[in-house]
Amino acid sequence: MRNDPNDYLLESLTFIAHGIARQFGTDCEVCIHDLTSEDTEHSIIYIINGHVTGRKEGDAPSGIVLESVEALKKGKLLTDRLCYLTRGTGGKLLKSSTIFIRDFSGNFHYVLSINLDITGFAAINNSLKSLLSTDDTEDAEKLPEAIPNSVNELLDSLISQSVELIGKSPALMSKDEKVRAIQFLNDAGAFLITKSGDKVAQSFGISKFTLYSYLDTNKKPEDKAKASKSDDREE
Repeated sequence: MRNDPNDYLLESLTFIAHGIARQFGTDCEVCIHDLTSEDTEHSIIYIINGHVTGRKEGDAPSGIVLESVEALKKGKLLTDRLCYLTRGTGGKLLKSSTIFIRDFSGNFHYVLSINLDITGFAAINNSLKSLLSTDDTEDAEKLPEAIPNSVNELLDSLISQSVELIGKSPALMSKDEKVRAIQFLNDAGAFLITKSGDKVAQSFGISKFTLYSYLDTNKKPEDKAKASKSDDREE
């Protein structure tokens, strides 16, 4: 017998996931992430057609989900992101949507992610343009973000994005540029990944002490106390 109403919510989400997958076929991956799990690195609790991205239950979140967990820690509201482009295994072109689900207490609890493989459609003529339209029109020249298969792959991707943001290698960055790059990683949730501090510090050629001092540079006084818990986990 269920006592937690959120059990019914999760059960309902799995039924919805199956309905979406049946509607769009085997090229449509539907997965559910748990935003409240202490194990952020393994947020997928249910997935259908995981071959689209090469993921399974217990695997890593996408960059958007990881960023959302970090936003929740800072008390920010989450906004659904619909119809954007990503990349799956083998360079598949995916049309994705990320929908944030509140529980019966009104808190953000689950994420319903939909990834539809449109690689074949993309090769068809202009009559299908309306089907393939996305909200990424302004970023048409930008490559879609890849959905990682592991947290290590996700961290590597985030570090690469931080370097691209500055436009030069870490060895050539000034202190202010490194602070900006590391702040990007923080906002993206990179430091939610276990032992990420070691890899980021090594990538930017700085010590962990310097890394945390850079993070403190743009941190509000009331937020600094929270960082100590994350620091303890890194050691």
